[in-house]
Amino acid sequence: MARRAGSADLPLHGGHVPPWLAARMTRLGAVMTQAIVHHYGRDEFLRRIANPFWFQSFGCVMGMDWHSSGITTSVIGALKRGLAPLAGELGIHVCGGRGAKSRETPQQLVNIGERQGFDGAGLAQTSRLVAKVDSAAVQDGFDLYLHGFFVTDDGKWTVVQQGMNGDKRQARRYHWLSEGLTSFFDDPHTAIDGKGQGEIVNLADKRAQGSRNAQLDLLASLGPDKIAREFASLGGEPAPKPEPAQLALPHLVMPAHHDVREDDVIARRLRGNLAAAADRGPKDFSELLLTPGVGARTVKALALVAEVVHGAPCRFSDPARFSLAHGGKDRHPFPVPLKVYDETIGVLKSAVQNAKLGREEELSALKRLDDQARLLEARAEGPSVEGFIAQEMDASPTYDGRSVFGWEAELRAASPKRRRSV
Repeated sequence: MARRAGSADLPLHGGHVPPWLAARMTRLGAVMTQAIVHHYGRDEFLRRIANPFWFQSFGCVMGMDWHSSGITTSVIGALKRGLAPLAGELGIHVCGGRGAKSRETPQQLVNIGERQGFDGAGLAQTSRLVAKVDSAAVQDGFDLYLHGFFVTDDGKWTVVQQGMNGDKRQARRYHWLSEGLTSFFDDPHTAIDGKGQGEIVNLADKRAQGSRNAQLDLLASLGPDKIAREFASLGGEPAPKPEPAQLALPHLVMPAHHDVREDDVIARRLRGNLAAAADRGPKDFSELLLTPGVGARTVKALALVAEVVHGAPCRFSDPARFSLAHGGKDRHPFPVPLKVYDETIGVLKSAVQNAKLGREEELSALKRLDDQARLLEARAEGPSVEGFIAQEMDASPTYDGRSVFGWEAELRAASPKRRRSV
């Protein structure tokens, strides 16, 4: 039986991903995936994608809006673009997407199945069933608008799809994982992300078996027309339903506020990341990675990236912390530091390329960086979350900070008093 991993509130967020960030998300997402597959295998990558906490943290370290529903669309899009050229190497394929692209998923699966030798037609049916369960069998007030299907060469898969409740300005993300899945109608979700919106009709729960059977028997004995007439004779009021039993799940709350605040980050973990970066670099790290110009600020970003690659599931309960690696496109927690972002990609790319040639030192250095953060966080000292963000905001022009509002240096030249407010 597939497991449920938790839930989260995802506020709807408008806007788009600018090309300068989308291109970098594509490169960073691809090279991080390569590192994960190299260390842990592609089955583990599917498990990570199926974890809503990790998924949100992954999007945060890429520079997306840390709290928003837009992470779902942008991460799936970045991985679809970035992993396509690596499909032969990694054996991972990304299908679907938002709107019309989601409806292309079944045919894409058929085509990939024909090339790779798995049952693409069967997975196409799976894609349709997953969408139907989350849109019809689970009636929770959210209309599906995005469907992403991750499949490997041996036919294993993860689905991430998202629904929208426009009236409440909320999104709900659903995660599925093929590993251990024996039935689509016995509580099959790996996770449902989203804020509780009242009573949910969930016919996919195993406790609804009697209800499913009764509905089929009723339809067979009376027919749809007679059922409609009987319902109308009752005045259109459904019979009272018993209070449904709810499973206790971990719940990740993504708040509506745009700025990253002290309460959004587990400070001891951040201090551990920063202390590990200070202990390992920049001299030791730049010499080991043979990457000229890798400075202390990039090592801080790499410490957070390394945790996304290597961290245990319990480490991702504060996704906002990972936005402190590369900021956010909407200038929260600070503008995206493009110099740092590009150095991060360069370091990871070098490490992965050398690992393919049997030289593991660079990727091992990233693993050590993450291990060191774990060891230091209990006793490390450092700036507060707000203090760190203020430092980054002040230094933003130095790092070629950029947001959807423009280059930070140009914005400050036009308005010298501009710092943290927009």
